[in-house]
Amino acid sequence: MKHKIKLLIKIVLFFAFFGVVGHVFATDELSANTIVKKSDAQMRGNSSYTELTMNIIRPDWTRSMSMKSWTKEQNLSLVLITGPAKDRGSASLKRDKEMWSWIPNIERVIKIAPSMLGQSWMGSDFTNDDLINQSSIVVDYDHKMVKQEVIDGDKTWVIDAIAKPDAPVVWSKVRLWISQETFLQRKVESYDEFDELVNTMTTYDIKEMGNRMVATRIEMVPADKPGNKTEMITHKAQFNFLINDKFFSQGQMKSLRN
Repeated sequence: MKHKIKLLIKIVLFFAFFGVVGHVFATDELSANTIVKKSDAQMRGNSSYTELTMNIIRPDWTRSMSMKSWTKEQNLSLVLITGPAKDRGSASLKRDKEMWSWIPNIERVIKIAPSMLGQSWMGSDFTNDDLINQSSIVVDYDHKMVKQEVIDGDKTWVIDAIAKPDAPVVWSKVRLWISQETFLQRKVESYDEFDELVNTMTTYDIKEMGNRMVATRIEMVPADKPGNKTEMITHKAQFNFLINDKFFSQGQMKSLRN
């Protein structure tokens, strides 16, 4: 009888142990997905409007552009160039999985094919995928917790986002350092299909704008071009306001002014 009781206790403990372990692993996986979703929501809200300056920095020259950006949820975004004069009025639009660019000098709309997502946006170190298709990190990737690490004094979760099969994205893997305090992305490494680092994005100067914390300076540095980088500086930000889906249209993209 005692032997049977001991055996029963061992069986119960065995299943309890593996039940707990299984729960921990499931929680870790769920946590990674939840953290990435919260990070995306923190950085864009249900809707967002930002005014920015982009500085394209090269070893022997620097070029600056000013712009405005609007987003709504995860499938609508519009970026308008407001300066310098030669680029003013140029715009990029995303609706769901389709993307376009408007070139006012030639009065032409160019559809951005999936093969063009990896191309430079306006000659910067950001790609079309980085600037226009940024919400895909939530829907087109699976997420896995890797470790925890401190970045710029900020304790972060380190999460690998692995592209889903046949996902229309440029990067096969994205490693994210997400703040445990603000849920902002403090560092992002993008990898190609050969698992080689292509570029690194780092965020700085965290401030409150639009009633939420915002990284007001972002640097993108390519891995294979020493001395090259692009920085984006946010001057103004608003979040969670009403904006009609019709705003994100080709007609609006063509008619927007400073």
